[in-house]
Parts: sequence; C-alpha cells; structure tokens
Amino acid sequence: MDPPATGGSRLTSPRLCFVCLGNICRSPAAAAVLTDLAADAGVEVAIDSAGTSCHHLGEEPHEHTRAEARRRGITVEHRAREFRAADFDRFDVVVVMDRANRREVLRLAPDDAARAKVRLLCVAGDEVEVPDPWGLPSSAYVEMFDLLDVACRELLAELGDTP
Repeated sequence: MDPPATGGSRLTSPRLCFVCLGNICRSPAAAAVLTDLAADAGVEVAIDSAGTSCHHLGEEPHEHTRAEARRRGITVEHRAREFRAADFDRFDVVVVMDRANRREVLRLAPDDAARAKVRLLCVAGDEVEVPDPWGLPSSAYVEMFDLLDVACRELLAELGDTP
C-alpha cells in the first residue's frame, strides 16, 4: 500500500505526526515506538505527535504510558500539544489513532492535498483503530503498546519499501 502523502513515491526523510485526542497516551506512545524502531533499522524519519483537544496542553505523557515505555526500553519524552491546520505544512503523513481523530483532523485540512496525508495505522494491510487506554488499568497500556509495535513495524516497512 502506498502512503497517501507520497502518491507512491518514496520520501527520503519522511515527517510524520501521530494524532490522538489528548496527546498523552496513544500518539506520544506511537511516536516513541516508531522512533525506536526507525533508529534500530537505521531509517531516518522525523516524528512528532499532537492531540485534537486542548485538555492536556503542556502535560507529559500519562504515567502508564511512561511506565510501559520504560518497561520496554523505549524513551518517551513529549509535552502535549494541539494539532493545528499549519501542521499539514510541517508533516508528510498524519497518522490518526481512530476515526474520531480522523474526522477532527480532516476538519482542519485546508485542501485535498492535506486530506490525502491523513491515515490510520494498519495491521496486515487493514486499517486499525488504537483503543484509548485513558482511565483504564495499566494492562490497557500494555495492549496499546503491543498493537502500536505491530502497526508501527508495518508503517516503517511501508516507508522503506517504496523505491
């Protein structure tokens, strides 16, 4: 599958932004997982994350997100920020964590080119939504990281597959 933002051509150093609701659980975790996988694979990629709401602006990732990342040996350092229309100029691919986030991000898109950058993660070629673990026990964060690991591996392979 070709990344929507590239139209089938390879980005030499793609810029990705992961987006969830509050930018304290899923999107910073996804950014940290992909950063770790890309570093291990020697793939150059610029990665950030943001949220569609302003509820947690400036906050660190959720304590369970940080704890599970630490357990896996992954660094997750981020301060929550809100996704803005200007981010479409800063990023080649905008990866949303669920369909509600996709609706909110698409609402900000200034044109078709920006809308084409927005996508969900995929597992085995099928789009997946990453369940929001906020307010749930730490086991939900383990499951979130497990899903993100699989989906981010596929995303990284996709980014590297295109000539």
